[in-house]
Amino acid sequence: MKTTIATIIAVITLIVMAYFGKQGYIVAKQYEKTTYEITQHMDAGTLAKFQLKELANLFTLGLVKNDLKEKILKLEEERKHYYAKSNSYAIYFAVGALLILLLYFLLSCQGYTIVVSLAALIALINGLITPILMVVIHKEVEYLGDVVLSFESKSIIGSIAKLYAEGSLIVAGVILIFSIIVPLLKTFSMLFVSIFEHSQFAVKVVKFFKHLGKWSMLDVFVVAILLVYLTGGSSDTSRTEIEIGLYFFLIYVVLSMIASLSADKMLHEKSNATPSI
Repeated sequence: MKTTIATIIAVITLIVMAYFGKQGYIVAKQYEKTTYEITQHMDAGTLAKFQLKELANLFTLGLVKNDLKEKILKLEEERKHYYAKSNSYAIYFAVGALLILLLYFLLSCQGYTIVVSLAALIALINGLITPILMVVIHKEVEYLGDVVLSFESKSIIGSIAKLYAEGSLIVAGVILIFSIIVPLLKTFSMLFVSIFEHSQFAVKVVKFFKHLGKWSMLDVFVVAILLVYLTGGSSDTSRTEIEIGLYFFLIYVVLSMIASLSADKMLHEKSNATPSI
């Protein structure tokens, strides 16, 4: 009975995590779009028009409205709304992941490994496609104000595509291998191990990843390199902002490590239970 209830909770939690992950992605893209629209109104030409309209509004005692200012204020309100909403979805997602971890006390080792691996897969997918970092290069210009020179907001996959397009093949390749290929391979391997626990190949898979245990934080290190690479290429004033895609990816790292430990324990219990001949 306890296992049945725990299984139902696990299934519901996985569905809820998938839902919040999807909604977090949608809202993060809306936040990205709204921020981009704001920066489009902060180039030198548009700011010059803005200042002229402000002067016209001042000299006509408010008869000439600054419609550009009203539009920017509206976009700023939308931006704040999407920012708060995306952070809320990230928190809900993290709570779901925490609940998955707590199911360790209610599920069998095999069932727990399956559930944690599925949760890790959901977190990984969202971590790869959701924006992780926003970079705005800007400069204070006399009489105009804060002029935006460039705007970038990329997911891990988007960053790899950008690096490849710019000819940074080595950096793009390293990030592709250690932030996409290896994590996907590892996650699907954990699922294979938990479903086909009696297979001799499952034992070899777990041993392989145990040998790679000292590299368990390499995916985080690679993403850190990516963040530094994206933010360190300009001498102008820059403003960077972490987006929720990075939180999804970090949740994946934690869940993946737990899945590996659980799979190892599952096979260890199986080997102890197997009578020696």
